[in-house]
Amino acid sequence: MDVASAQFVVFIVVSLAVFVGILALVMRKRATPASRPLVAVVSVVVVVVGMLFAKFTQNAGWPWWIYYTVPAGATLLLPPLAFRFSRSELLLYLCLAFASSPVIHVLFSFLFNWHEYLPFFYVPWWRDL
Repeated sequence: MDVASAQFVVFIVVSLAVFVGILALVMRKRATPASRPLVAVVSVVVVVVGMLFAKFTQNAGWPWWIYYTVPAGATLLLPPLAFRFSRSELLLYLCLAFASSPVIHVLFSFLFNWHEYLPFFYVPWWRDL
């Protein structure tokens, strides 16, 4: 496995952990917790399938509006529908879902000098400061 592939796998694992954490935080007050298999399936579809879809379609030369909007659409629509979020859960989920990706990207750029995951603006590596 080359370095770029290893970095992508690490990025997927971290994103998956963050996503599961977001779901746990959003649904923490429920009387009946969401089923773990459903959380696992939704998380794998949204994070793993979404990131693989984005990577392969970008590498295949597809337009940006496809490889960004399809995974973003899955992220914004699948969990609220699958877990039937209340209004307060939906609001918290949308805020965290919108914030998590840029935060992860900034941290990877700043801490590990992995800039290819943050294409829209440059965040310097901490050693370059």
